[in-house]
Amino acid sequence: MSDINQVILEELRSIEEEEGVRILYACESGSRAWGFPSKDSDYDVRFLYIRPVDWYLSIFDKRDVIERPISDRLDINGWDLRKALNLFRKSNPPLLEWLQSPLVYKENRLITEQIREISPLTFSPKSCIHHYLHMAKGNYRDYLQGDQVKIKKYFYVLRPILACEWIEKYDAMPPIEFDRLVEELVPAESLLRTVIDGLLVRKRAGDEMDFEARINPINDFLEEKIAYYERTASGMRPGDGNQDQQLDDLFRTMLHDVWG
Repeated sequence: MSDINQVILEELRSIEEEEGVRILYACESGSRAWGFPSKDSDYDVRFLYIRPVDWYLSIFDKRDVIERPISDRLDINGWDLRKALNLFRKSNPPLLEWLQSPLVYKENRLITEQIREISPLTFSPKSCIHHYLHMAKGNYRDYLQGDQVKIKKYFYVLRPILACEWIEKYDAMPPIEFDRLVEELVPAESLLRTVIDGLLVRKRAGDEMDFEARINPINDFLEEKIAYYERTASGMRPGDGNQDQQLDDLFRTMLHDVWG
């Protein structure tokens, strides 16, 4: 086990002791999970936790997140399970991504597999495309306009736009790994694929990748796709939206399984 993995596991154990919670699932959520980390990329750990039964039996609203900025390179944030399942009802893409992260630090499989089984039922193409489109537009507007652009930000627009394409094509939650999106959706012999592959090689090698001349084939592709999904996102399937009882039952079952 690497030193950083040991640090993360120790921090998770400390959170359980200090907060009186049980952590059900903890994973990597940022560029390391997406598959395009730099040598100095941060560790973005996200987790789901559950509190004892009495904590939920209260007339008062309580804080339902735990945040631990450990260092400049590591932050650890978690959501209470009840909050997470409520977001699940709304087809929350970050939560759906966490559940398929390739980098898992801690997991209660008995519980997480039950959540994963329900996830296709809560999936809303319309909500997820709006989420990814909003992410792509914001990063494109802030970093990729003009003759000189912040070159590494191409990944933070390409990934959500390709996620929109995956949703439209397969009517399913897109994979978290950037490589899978590119391999499936960007033709292998195309100029676009060539320049994307070149950027990936540079980023993984630790190149600075700060301000450079814009890459027209990528900008042209992104502008076309952003305009397209602005026109079509509202017409996407909204999702079934009838899993409330299943999620409620799941929450009660988890409380019983964890705390008895």
